[in-house]
Parts: sequence; structure tokens; C-alpha cells
Amino acid sequence: MTKEKGSKVPTSRLARFGGLASLVGRVAGGMLAEGARQVAQGQKPGLQQMLLTPANAQRVAAQLSQMRGAAMKLGQLLSMDAGDLLPPALTAILSQLRANASPMLPAQLAALLQQQWGQQWQRNFSHFAFSPMAAASIGQVHQANHDDGSALAVKIQYPGIATSIDSDIDNVATLLRLSGLLPDGIALQPLLAEAKQQLHKEADYLQEAAYLQRYRQLLADDPNFLLPTLYPELSTRQILTMGFVEGVPVEDLLSQPQALRDRVMSLLFLLLFKEIFEFRLVQTDPNFANYRFNLQTGQLVLLDFGACRDYSVDISQGYRLLFQSLLENDEALQLQALQQIGYFSAEFRAGTAPAQLQAVMALVSLAGEPLQQQGAYDFATSDLASRMREAGMQLSQQLQNWHTPPVDALFLHRKMAGLFLLAKTLKARVDVRALLLPFIETAV
Repeated sequence: MTKEKGSKVPTSRLARFGGLASLVGRVAGGMLAEGARQVAQGQKPGLQQMLLTPANAQRVAAQLSQMRGAAMKLGQLLSMDAGDLLPPALTAILSQLRANASPMLPAQLAALLQQQWGQQWQRNFSHFAFSPMAAASIGQVHQANHDDGSALAVKIQYPGIATSIDSDIDNVATLLRLSGLLPDGIALQPLLAEAKQQLHKEADYLQEAAYLQRYRQLLADDPNFLLPTLYPELSTRQILTMGFVEGVPVEDLLSQPQALRDRVMSLLFLLLFKEIFEFRLVQTDPNFANYRFNLQTGQLVLLDFGACRDYSVDISQGYRLLFQSLLENDEALQLQALQQIGYFSAEFRAGTAPAQLQAVMALVSLAGEPLQQQGAYDFATSDLASRMREAGMQLSQQLQNWHTPPVDALFLHRKMAGLFLLAKTLKARVDVRALLLPFIETAV
């Protein structure tokens, strides 16, 4: 159960905007105090030095965490997707939002349950724990028992979240711009528009229930994976009720034998290739909390299907060609694949020197390093993440007319980056090339 102290979720647009306005005032006050302190010490204070104090970092993280919803989710997205572009101190602030949120107050929870399930809702359960197991950006999860005794996990959405998504994202983006924390030239608008669309999908728990059912069908014959059972009669747009599935957090497997850690990551990479090339349906959220492992059955538990995304045949085939080009070191095929995925518009190519185009393709090839290695790739000793970060920063400084990557690619690359990070966390060794080859050799 979460040990976080509960707080009321602000539901009205005015209350949520007021929370951000209050935050701006408190951050400004912190800036003045820090500026005065530096002047007293004979230093010339800079804007970022005054803004990015530990106290201000805590103010920003705490306020967005209390608001939950899109305000918190956008912070999570920016910390993962733009981490190479944002100042390190701002990335540190936003990364705090990946931790648990504050749960809603019991009275607010009780009112929501009655509104969704009716006054006699407790008749459906022999037990319902009001203290949540976990609290995240959009909702919190409670343990319960059905009236037939079955163990349940009940995901309950915070009130007012679905109707505040657009205004929340616009307000947080405005706060970041006005703060001067965002570097010039970052094109946030495409990311913001897609974040709104994605969060509206994630806030519809009936949509997530449908994705869960699709994954259960797609993986029904694979004994390596364990997915929760859906209880549709106890599910609404704001409540998702599933069977409780036993498992330990996947990051806790670091204490397990090397062979087990390698197997878990091999299963996750294999699942990703199935998602791209067979299912054409990808669960794009790389949060470690989406995976658990059942030590008794040896099965990988898959949770949370809110961030699923369908991919077209063209995009799937584009990634097949891209991976093939990386395996064969074929630059012409790589360029063809990237164009099919949506990179390198005619306007971009017209204004880009050949050397810059080569730099972009070199960065893509660098990301494909685990695919190109014969035998197991040792993620524990790899410095690939730091090399990619450095190459990405250099590229962003060279390309004055760089455009935001296609949205489909952004979400898929976010998932891949999450798997790389988890593999490094677990110190896994995975023969990624061997897992990929059957999908490359098989026709669409």
C-alpha cells in the first residue's frame, strides 16, 4: 500500500489554474531570495541559477504531483522525451514526477465510487481496501475481493482529470515558457498536441479495457506472459477492474540469477518485435511499473494498457526495412526506410547539407548498436545512452532546420529507450540480433 498522505484532487479549471499561478508566485519568491543570497556573497546571479534551486525544484514537483492528471503526465513525458534537450536541473525536477503521486482523500474516493457504481456498490465486494496500492498521474489502484472471493485490482481515475487535459497541458507549457527554462528552438507544439490526444485515450478506461482484451487474445497461446482478467461488469470510463496478478516489481529482479534477468529482457525485446511486426499494436509506455514477474510460475506479468498505439502496415514495414538496413549496414536502404517512417521531408532534405543528413543517419545507426552485435549485448557495461546523448546534443546544435520526428516514431522510440534502460538496470545480456532476425526474414 502507498504510504503517501492523501490530498484532494483539484477538479475545477479555475482551481487547477490557480494551483499553477500559485506555483509561479512561489517560484518567483524563491528566485528573489536566491538572487539576494548570491549578491550578498559577491556573485552575479544568473536566471537559471536562481530558478533551479533545490527548493524551487521541490515546489514544482510537489505542485504538479498534487494536481495529478495531465499536468503531472506532461512532466513525465518531457523528462523522458526531451531529457537530452532540457537543462539537466529541469530534467531532474521533472524526473521526480515518475514516482508515486499523492492519493486522493478518502471522502473524495467514496463520492467517486458511489457516482460510478451506485449507492449499493459495496455489495459487489467482500472486501475493498480504501488505502491504494499505488497512486500515479491519472489514477490510483486499490486491492479488493469480489463477492465470490476473487482477488481484484481496481484502477480508479482521479475526478476531473479527463476534462482538464487540454487546459492542464497548455497551462504547464505556458509556465515552462514563461520561466525561461526551455531552450530556444524546442518545438513543443507537436509534442503537446500528441500528448493531449494520447492522454484523452489513456483517460478512457473502457478503451484500455479493449486493449487489454486484444493483448489477452494475441498472447493467449504464449505461456511466457501473464495478463490480468478483465471484469467488464465492474468497469466504467473512470474505473477499470481486473483480476489481481501476483508478481514482484521487475526492477527487483536485480538480485536474481543472471540467466533469469537475461530471459526477462529477452522476452521483452521479443514482445516488442511481435508488437511492431505481427500485432502492429504497441504498448508505448516504458514505465517499469508496467511489468512484474511471477517467481512461482516464471511468467512475465504485463500491466497497464492505456498507452497502446496501433501502427499501420507502412510504418511496420518501414521499421522492418530500417532494422534490415542496420543489420546489413546499407545506407541507401536506411534512407529509404526513414523516409517511409516519416523522416526527411522534401523541405528538410532541400535545406540540409549531405554531411548533416549523414549525421542524422549515424545517430540512428548508433541506436541500432545492440542489433548489430553478433551474440549477446552486455547492457550493464554499455555506455550507449551517454554516447547517444552526446551525439544528439551535437546534432541539435548543427541542424538549424531540424523538425520534430514523426509522432509514431516518437512513441515507439520512447518504448525502445525504456527497454534499453531496464536492460541496463537489470544488467542483462541479450542477443537482440538473434531475436530480431526471424522477423526480418519473414515477409509481411
